[in-house]
Amino acid sequence: MASHRKSRSTGTRVAGIRTPALATAALTSVALLSQTANAAPSDDRPSLEEVEKKVDDLYRQAGSATEKYNAAKEKTSKQRKKVDTLLDDVAKRTQKLNDARTELGSFASAQYRTGASVPETATLLLADSPQDYFDQNQLMNRLTGRQKTAVDDYVTQQSETMKKRQEATEGLDTLTDSQNDLKTAKSTVQKKLATARELLSELTAEEKARLAAIEKKKQEEAARKAAELAKQQAAEEAERKQQEEAAQQQGSGSSSGSSESPTPGSSNGTQAQKALAFAQAQIGKPYVWGATGPGSYDCSGLTQAAWKAAGVTLPRTTYDQVNAGTTVSVSQAQPGDLVFFYDDISHVGLYVGDGKMVHAPKPGAYVREESIFYDGESSIYSVVRPA
Repeated sequence: MASHRKSRSTGTRVAGIRTPALATAALTSVALLSQTANAAPSDDRPSLEEVEKKVDDLYRQAGSATEKYNAAKEKTSKQRKKVDTLLDDVAKRTQKLNDARTELGSFASAQYRTGASVPETATLLLADSPQDYFDQNQLMNRLTGRQKTAVDDYVTQQSETMKKRQEATEGLDTLTDSQNDLKTAKSTVQKKLATARELLSELTAEEKARLAAIEKKKQEEAARKAAELAKQQAAEEAERKQQEEAAQQQGSGSSSGSSESPTPGSSNGTQAQKALAFAQAQIGKPYVWGATGPGSYDCSGLTQAAWKAAGVTLPRTTYDQVNAGTTVSVSQAQPGDLVFFYDDISHVGLYVGDGKMVHAPKPGAYVREESIFYDGESSIYSVVRPA
């Protein structure tokens, strides 16, 4: 016989306890919220490693934009001088044209005063093209020698003035383009540096300390690499000297073995020493993008100033400095050589020896001496010995 009792909700057993359906729903909601909280990160900020990489990338991009700024600044300066010269020339030629026009006007007035029926020189001044007027009316056949000279001068001055005015107009257009490039590069540098400063300002004291520890570890690795390079260079130099001594003994006997052989690159050795001495004297001065001294420098500004002190003129930018000499291998680097970095050739330093260089690193830093492996061996683009 069927039971007439009203069935009850069985609910759900939790931890061995049977619970009402409403309580079960509540517990399920709590569990889901707990799982969501555990799954979602408590802090959506980037990791310290990500911040470090982002800041390094921003500084590198700012360095690249700085070299573009330097190039645009140099181009703008040269173009401005060219335009100033053209405008001065236009002013002088315009004055000469006015003088020629005045002289022709005096002939026209004299012709009119003598009762001539047609003041031909006056008509000439009103013509769009004096030469066309001459061709059509054969005026030249009726002018005196002095008048012909004045007309020739007028035609020449008019043609030259129009030509120079066109050149000046084109020069002004080029100058405007250069100024726009300069503004764009400047804005890019400022934005990259502002973003880097913002990222660093958001770090806690603990994160800054950890970042400093990471940087210290990188410097230690760079110093180790520099020591390895110094050891390699010393071994190669010793082998080279040994080979030269052996060659001298075979060629002239032991009597000439005491003569000192020149070192590679000795033709510009004195200049390299002067350039290096200058660069080392700048240690401690701040990096300022676009600066060429004497109070502050960017990377290419420092190398340019150093070699200028040695009597050698280098181009302004890293892009041009990399082509201003002979490329050598890293193992053959000598004091005074230029060491370039990154695929976009956006950084440069002056080789000291023993795997080290003097360079102006980045904003917020100062001219300093450190390993050429400061950003890893793969960051080195090339080594160039200035001509």
